[in-house]
This record gives sequence, C-alpha cells and structure tokens, in this order.
Amino acid sequence: MTELEIKEMIEQAMTTNSVEVGGDGYHFEARVVSDEFAGKRPVARQQLVYAILQEQISSGELHAISLKTLTIEEAAKA
Repeated sequence: MTELEIKEMIEQAMTTNSVEVGGDGYHFEARVVSDEFAGKRPVARQQLVYAILQEQISSGELHAISLKTLTIEEAAKA
C-alpha cells in the first residue's frame, strides 16, 4: 500500500480540508484535517479514519498507521 493510495481512500470517504500521509511503505503516519471531526473526541476521530482503512488493516495490506486528526480550526492554530 502506498502513501497516495491511503490519502486517496481517506479523501474519497470523507470531506477533508487536507490529508498528508508519510511513511516507509510499512509504517505510515497520517495528518487528516476535517470539520467532520468537530465535536468528536480524539478516539472517535481516529475510529472514523480507521473504519475507512479497516479492510486493508484486516488483510495486512496496511500494517500500521498513526493518526493525527484535527478540525480546520485546530489545524490553523497548530
């Protein structure tokens, strides 16, 4: 699985302001900015993104991904 494939899956499944994915082909990090996260606790935000990638995680195609999930307002402050 590539960084671009992960990015596209997230962008197609939810409304995002930005998605950045990095990694070494085995372990990935993603920074997802979306107002869909507004009012949600950090765990609920991550669960939303993990649900998008669940099939790839379950199959082992995607081994590990670390998520940073922010609203547009939070990203502007960071």
